[in-house]
Amino acid sequence: MPRCMIILLKFYPKENILGSVLTRDACKGRKNLVLRAQNLGYKGEQQLIDLMDSEKEAVELNRNLYPNIEPYSSGFLKVSDIHTIYWEQSGNPNGHPVVFLHGGPGGGTAPSNRRFFDPDFYRIILFDQRGAGKSTPHACLEENKTWDLVDDIEKLREHLEIPEWQVFGGSWGSTLALAYSQSHPDKVTGMVLRGIFLLRKKEIDWFYEGGAAAIYPDAWEPFRDLIPENERESFIDAYHKRLNSNDMETQYAAARAWTKWEMMTAHLLPNEEIIKKGDDDNFSLAFARIENHYFVNQGFFPTDSFLLDNVDKIRHINTTIVQGRYDVCCPMMSAWDLHKAWPEADLKVVPNAGHSANEPGIAEELVAANEMLKKSIKKNVL
Repeated sequence: MPRCMIILLKFYPKENILGSVLTRDACKGRKNLVLRAQNLGYKGEQQLIDLMDSEKEAVELNRNLYPNIEPYSSGFLKVSDIHTIYWEQSGNPNGHPVVFLHGGPGGGTAPSNRRFFDPDFYRIILFDQRGAGKSTPHACLEENKTWDLVDDIEKLREHLEIPEWQVFGGSWGSTLALAYSQSHPDKVTGMVLRGIFLLRKKEIDWFYEGGAAAIYPDAWEPFRDLIPENERESFIDAYHKRLNSNDMETQYAAARAWTKWEMMTAHLLPNEEIIKKGDDDNFSLAFARIENHYFVNQGFFPTDSFLLDNVDKIRHINTTIVQGRYDVCCPMMSAWDLHKAWPEADLKVVPNAGHSANEPGIAEELVAANEMLKKSIKKNVL
């Protein structure tokens, strides 16, 4: 061990504090760690050693996205009389299974989603939720509710003959991950959640009824101006009317405005490629129609705090929560509320990021979280 890593610890029971004797060449960062441990209430030598070991392990984790890979298998699974969902597998066919739950709802998956996982270790399963991506029928709202998607995840797990799997989801994907894991806690080996969205009224109101407009007034105005002043009491309802119009051009116009509003606010720094997705009528129609359908129905949850109220069912699951400090789409209040209800989960706040999983700081923490779960799984196997 390098001299800068050597720390001599001495426990003083009388004062009930930790004293530290550092070699002359010891790293300044370690001294700070001792002070931080004291402030956090660590009162035993082993506790501090464990803390330092975990910090060292976190530093050593890979945080870089993995290279692009192609699926080794894919297909379609009929999940109801109406809906058929697209699925794919990549990585190691004999690896630890992980299922990726995309956002929106209605966002669909992308090839880049595979890059958060070590392809030598993980069997990576992606699928497009009802009405999204390659799933059919496109942008369909019939038989499309949260609990239908929870059932679809189970049907896919059984179809692929997977006993249990890790769950990874961001934004709406975190909502669905929580709903699924609370329904089937015995099928989940671990979770990585990002940009927490609990689908409470105050979260919907913040983003769609004028709260986030205080930060992005320039992006808000086109979204607002599509709706006549006499209908602005509820933008969610006004857009619902247009997204379900009998006139397709009315649907497309509303879908473009809805999608651009979210795409313009998803990154801390504007991402022009993402913003252009609002001009893609095929993408934006599914994205806007399905999102609005879920939001106008409060996510099909029986109560506003349903996901928080059922945390006890998943408290034992090894979970990391990754949250951008300046997330405007899903403000940190939701991640914080989940953290307070579930302190056993590890909360990672990225100080220089917004909402998107593709922002560098968030992507790094997501990869690192998967690496931590990988280490834990390997340790348990041994």
